[in-house]
Amino acid sequence: MEVPSDVPAVDPSRSRHGEEPLAPVDLASALGALARCAVRTTRLTASGRLHQPDAAVGRLVRFADGTSARVYRETLVDRPPPRAPAVLVVAFRLRWVRHGWAHRLFRLESLLNTVLFAGFAGFVSKLWLCHDEHGRYRGLYQWDGPDLALAYVRALWWPLALLSEPPSITYRIVPGLWRDDLLEDPASLDALAGPDALAGPDALAGAPAGSWWRLLPADLPGPASATVGPPQAGRDGPEPPS
Repeated sequence: MEVPSDVPAVDPSRSRHGEEPLAPVDLASALGALARCAVRTTRLTASGRLHQPDAAVGRLVRFADGTSARVYRETLVDRPPPRAPAVLVVAFRLRWVRHGWAHRLFRLESLLNTVLFAGFAGFVSKLWLCHDEHGRYRGLYQWDGPDLALAYVRALWWPLALLSEPPSITYRIVPGLWRDDLLEDPASLDALAGPDALAGPDALAGAPAGSWWRLLPADLPGPASATVGPPQAGRDGPEPPS
């Protein structure tokens, strides 16, 4: 896989948990990357290569910090299977959004944000997760190439910072892993999430290291308010505290 010349190489020596995240690219570079992504996303949409399968919608995903969130959308691109699979997890907390109706509005509007990621080199699939009990949204991505996933994250910071609380924006990249395998067997990342994982700081202060992105098996107890199954009427995701 050829990596564009402006993509930083993965440096495992900077990946230990707790170090400062890699800085975002400068604004001009981010705008250029996002503009190219939007153009390519438009072409993918026009050619019918972008899809929204519903098989995972409604699935409850549990995390090691005690939170959980439901999948409310998947975006998938028609492309060859990844040659360098990597899982990317991104988390953020929106500014000023605290009530259920505002979260529902964001989830409807967020479809427009597809142009901000689907055209990036290496994108394969994204599971969009509702906000958890602390108001954090997560995206679970399958990427082809950890370097390319990192390039995306460094550009993504700018649009996220407009709508999110900047300290809440964090990420984790785990090379050599398939996202669907991780969902079915969270223990599969134990051998891969060490020195080769690229990480920003924990999004939730005081949580055990890495707990915000580490998945729990579906059959383990989660938060008391969580139930497995499709969203029920009047309950489309946990409400964060005001």
